[in-house]
Amino acid sequence: MPKLALDPNQKIAANIDAIFGKGISSFIPVDKFTFTFSRRTGRIKNVLLDNNLVTTLRIDGGLALTIFGAKLFMKSPNFKENCVTVSKDVSEFISKGKSVFCKHVINCGSNVRVGSDVAVLDEDGNIIAVGRAVLSAKMIMEFKRGVAVKVREGLIAGR
Repeated sequence: MPKLALDPNQKIAANIDAIFGKGISSFIPVDKFTFTFSRRTGRIKNVLLDNNLVTTLRIDGGLALTIFGAKLFMKSPNFKENCVTVSKDVSEFISKGKSVFCKHVINCGSNVRVGSDVAVLDEDGNIIAVGRAVLSAKMIMEFKRGVAVKVREGLIAGR
């Protein structure tokens, strides 16, 4: 049986829905995405929209979000399930690229799992950073010590 090849836009839409939740790609102009490909493997490397980096495909099949990408995904009401909200007294530090500790987390979406990419929000719902969850949503809310999210990119270039 012949293998049906999806175009890159359909592949990315399927990845976004599989990783961040069903229907999220429908809120994003996926058809306007452009891609950079690996010269060695021919696989998609980066996803761009209007020359702004949205996400990078990781080796494990995951998507490494950028702040621009997280803001784009926030158009979907379901994306909040992939977010961690922190108290306002630490939002400045986190926006500079510092890690998120469990004791500062006010709310955590149900899609947050160990190793998943998350957006970090302040109390007003603004994206201040993106990173990778170190713990699951349940553990983040239960624990009062330890790192919850390793921040990869903060809103303010401070790192």
